[in-house]
Amino acid sequence: MLTVGISNELNRNVTKETTAATLGSGMLEVYATPAMVALMEETCMKSVQEELDAGCGTVGTGLTIHHVSATPVGMNVRCVSKLVEVDGRKLVFDVQAFDEAGLIGQGTHERFIIENEKFFKKAEQKLDA
Repeated sequence: MLTVGISNELNRNVTKETTAATLGSGMLEVYATPAMVALMEETCMKSVQEELDAGCGTVGTGLTIHHVSATPVGMNVRCVSKLVEVDGRKLVFDVQAFDEAGLIGQGTHERFIIENEKFFKKAEQKLDA
């Protein structure tokens, strides 16, 4: 059952593949904002997946974040999410990311519960248009 307060935590090591220089979001070899965003979305998604009906999932629909500190290659990033609102199919999470020196990013992430097959079929219909 989806209830406010569900939380999750994931950890990732910053590698050359997750830097701004590699992902094209900047020129430096520091943890890229797109990599942090992906980790935030994954942390939120995985926190609720087991509570959903069979055949259902969630999709990200909104993200407001601030990337407040750079993280070099080799450091670990820890992401923590907490479900703060359940409004029908809409889920809202508070999310934070930390490296070994402290907070590097924070914000809010919104996801919607979907029926996987129905959602995928609707997306594929765009190919026929």
